[in-house]
Amino acid sequence: MNFFKKDRVLFDYHRLIVGFHGCDRSVVEQVLLQGGSLRHSENPFDWLGKGVYFWEYAPQRALDFAHEQQQRGKIEFPAVLGAYLHLGRCFDLTDTYNTAQLSEAFVSWEAVLRSQHLDLPENRKGSKRSGDFLLRFRDCALLNWYMDLLDACSSGCYYQTVRGVFVEGDLAYPGAAIHTKTHTQIAVRDLSCVLGFFLPNLS
Repeated sequence: MNFFKKDRVLFDYHRLIVGFHGCDRSVVEQVLLQGGSLRHSENPFDWLGKGVYFWEYAPQRALDFAHEQQQRGKIEFPAVLGAYLHLGRCFDLTDTYNTAQLSEAFVSWEAVLRSQHLDLPENRKGSKRSGDFLLRFRDCALLNWYMDLLDACSSGCYYQTVRGVFVEGDLAYPGAAIHTKTHTQIAVRDLSCVLGFFLPNLS
């Protein structure tokens, strides 16, 4: 597989967006008051692979996530941190050029795992109550493998951000094709793409 496409030049998205990060209040204070930085999420089930996660233009969705994390016992005081993000070199999964790359990468990745007598990870549903595949072990592993491979071949962060749109949740109303939790997420791999933070007004 030719991982570096010659028929298309890797380009900057030159797109400034606003992202929202659901977290504990202490994280917001550390970043805004002490100049701290956010840590990469490296869960094996993260939907877009490793990175710092933001909900694109969705402050309420970020707050809902923070409350869900509180219910799981992972944070104490739900809060939201706003950020100005430059997508830079973005592996945007709404672009068929990029999803075609993933299709090709999967074939090579599967062959590598088979040669090592390893099983393919499986995406799993989060609970019996939800039909959504919330634990994206396969997607996460493939994206991490492909991004790490490109990084190694280019001696740097080949793609700075990964962006995906996900249909999630119940139907919004009977007979709908609209779901209640559909969202766009950004995984920032290169923190230089975070131009600045702010405290959103969610009242």
